[in-house]
Amino acid sequence: MDAPATARLFVALWPVDALRRLLAEQAGHWEWPRSARLVAPENLHLTLHFLGSQPRGCIAKIDRLLWQVPSRPFELVLQAANVWHRGVAVLEPLEMPRELTDLHAALGAGLHRIGIAPERRPWLPHVTLARRARGAEPSAVGLPLRWYAEGAVLVESHDGYHVVSSNHPRSEP
Repeated sequence: MDAPATARLFVALWPVDALRRLLAEQAGHWEWPRSARLVAPENLHLTLHFLGSQPRGCIAKIDRLLWQVPSRPFELVLQAANVWHRGVAVLEPLEMPRELTDLHAALGAGLHRIGIAPERRPWLPHVTLARRARGAEPSAVGLPLRWYAEGAVLVESHDGYHVVSSNHPRSEP
C-alpha cells in the first residue's frame, strides 16, 4: 500500500525511555475522571512547532533544517501539574530556559524560510498527559522532573507518533 501524499507533522523534544517512564509514573499519581484519555507513554513529548498536514517531500527539507538550527543542550524542569480549561492535563515548566526559547524561535524562523508557516497560536511549552480530563486531580508526587534536552525531532502523527528525523537523538532525565 502506498504512503499518503501528505504527512501530519510536528517538531518536538522527545524524551528518552527513562524520562518517559517518570512522566508516565507521575501521571499515575493523578486522579482521573472516566472521560480522561491518557496519552500512551511512548507518545509523551513536548511540541515545539505543530506543522499540520504537509507534503511528504517537505520531510527532507525539515530534516536539513533540524541539522542547521543551532541547539545547545539544556535542562528543562517540569514542575507544575495543571488541567487547562479545555480538559487537557499537562506538566509545565515554571521557568523557561533561554536555550528552549532560542530553539523554538530558530526553528520557527527556519520553517518560515523553507515555506512552512508555523502555527499562529501562542506557544505554551508543556507535556500533555491526557485529554478529556476536565475534573482530574493533579498530583505533585514525583515533581519536579528534570529533562536534559539536546535537540529536536520531526514526528509524524499516523497510527501513533513516529520519529522520522532527529538532529540529536538523545535527551536524558
